[in-house]
Amino acid sequence: MLNLENNFDVIVIGAGHAGVEAALVAARTNKKTILFTMDLDKIVNLACNPAMGGIAKGQIIREIDALGGEIGKNTDKSMISFNMINISKGVAVHSPRAQCDKNLYHVEMKKILEKQENLTIKQDEITNIKIKNDKIEGVYSKTKIFYRAKAVIITTGTFLNGRVYIGDISFSAGRIGEFASNDLAECIKKLGFKTKRLKTGTPFRILKKSVNFEKLEKYCGDEKINSFSFQTNSSTLKNKDCCYITYTNTKTHKVIRNNLHKSPLYSGKITGIGPRYCPSIEDKVVRFPNMKRHQIFLEPLSLNSDELYCNGISSSLPEKVQTEFLHTIDGLENAIISRIGYAIEYDFYEPTQLKLTLETKLIKNLYFAGQINGTTGYEEAAAQGFIAGINASLKLDKKAPFILKRNEAYIGVLIDDLVTKGVLDPYRMFTSRAEYRLLLRNDNVDERLLKYGYKFGLIPKNLYDEYLRYRKTVNAIKIELENIKEKGISEAHKIRKDFKYYDWIKKIDQNKFNIFKKNKKTYWDKDLIFNAVNIEIKYLGYINRQIEDVKKMEKLEQKKIPENIDFNKIIGLLTETKKKLIEIKPRTLGQASRISGVNPNDIVLLNIYLKK
Repeated sequence: MLNLENNFDVIVIGAGHAGVEAALVAARTNKKTILFTMDLDKIVNLACNPAMGGIAKGQIIREIDALGGEIGKNTDKSMISFNMINISKGVAVHSPRAQCDKNLYHVEMKKILEKQENLTIKQDEITNIKIKNDKIEGVYSKTKIFYRAKAVIITTGTFLNGRVYIGDISFSAGRIGEFASNDLAECIKKLGFKTKRLKTGTPFRILKKSVNFEKLEKYCGDEKINSFSFQTNSSTLKNKDCCYITYTNTKTHKVIRNNLHKSPLYSGKITGIGPRYCPSIEDKVVRFPNMKRHQIFLEPLSLNSDELYCNGISSSLPEKVQTEFLHTIDGLENAIISRIGYAIEYDFYEPTQLKLTLETKLIKNLYFAGQINGTTGYEEAAAQGFIAGINASLKLDKKAPFILKRNEAYIGVLIDDLVTKGVLDPYRMFTSRAEYRLLLRNDNVDERLLKYGYKFGLIPKNLYDEYLRYRKTVNAIKIELENIKEKGISEAHKIRKDFKYYDWIKKIDQNKFNIFKKNKKTYWDKDLIFNAVNIEIKYLGYINRQIEDVKKMEKLEQKKIPENIDFNKIIGLLTETKKKLIEIKPRTLGQASRISGVNPNDIVLLNIYLKK
């Protein structure tokens, strides 16, 4: 007889950023969901940097928020300080970043999970999964309890066969002080998935009372704070603490060079590939021998903690060596290490084994999301969790999958890159990865994606209606400006040949516009409205150019490739090209054109074959 309490629509394994977004979206779309974690007190643990957002990552948080996810709201709740990155550059690369309270972030997210209808959270280890006829049936816990499920989403982060390294010491762990998930790793490997190893690391934490702040440079948040969630009132957000900056020096580098043989990175103990864009201090010293110093940000872990995170100096050298080079740094001569830095190596599965929905090609209704797919970063993980969760829910409802295009969202770029190109090292999102980044701005996220959140029932009607009023206001202002321009800007051109339209916009008294005279109650901040107007006019030519590029690519994206196509029958394709097409199984000609090693001639041959 079935135990109905153990029957679920969706099971999520792992309660990091990917897991909580997957579980919440599944539950919010009326699926009976259970979220498993090995420690309820470590839910969305900010295990590394206690900050959210940054270059392209800030856009991803806002995209998840517009779709109906939780990460943006939780970032606002736990914000310590805020900065808009790249503000001196073009608007396409403006990216929000927030220093967060590590403890508050966990507490607030745990509350949301506990209160969510249709969702159970449980502390237990999942060690095995049951498959029947290449389709998921359920999972087994460490205590041999079976949980039946229609869909399973695995979001295990660095825990699969995780191993910590500090100098010549190494031990099994998912994170330092936490058990690794070895049984589940072996289970997945036996199913036939291609398994590889990656490496990441974290720096030591130090105590504030041991730091000489007089020698450090203070770095505080921006005066103007932008919320990550469109549902948060930005005026309620405050900067509550500052960060500090110091630098390594030639003495620091000498200590590290003299002890490189003690580093597991250089002794050969670690075989996994580390993050290219976030190297350890050992890597920095070796790869950039002419650099006399490297910047370090000292960031508060929590308003209720005396600990500082030493951003930019991750290390897996022995503890004595870490202490020795730490004391060569200005302001840190007497710093006390509260938590030692370490490296961790773990299993991941080549993401080319996934569909664009993040469902595995090998097992039906089994999804992977987060670092298990070779990514690094809270934001990238959360995005994958949301996409896996919504697609699992849609598939159970027999509805069309949700796939974001590369011109719609950084999330679309992220998943297309993973599934189509795979990864050679931990994947991190940058604005440079998006060919249409002017269309994927931080300021227009709601315009791009809010319609989807509303469609899935994740954004309430009253909030969506409020957004529509905002867009109506922006469009009305643009029409009024066109009328004013005819009278005002022509006169200005007679005086100054270099007069620019968008400079002129800034000088206009906002209160003169009819839209505000007619509507005494405004639903959005005027500065926000005029910022949108300014950007849409200033960059209109460039935006239109990218839209034309998108239309050209759409022709390839609209040409579907049947699932049952036999690529071996296409005459003229190289054997290597056929292998890649068979492995990736692209859905469209556009996706096929982005596969590494597939050239334009291959696409021509494939197109001709499809026409026949």
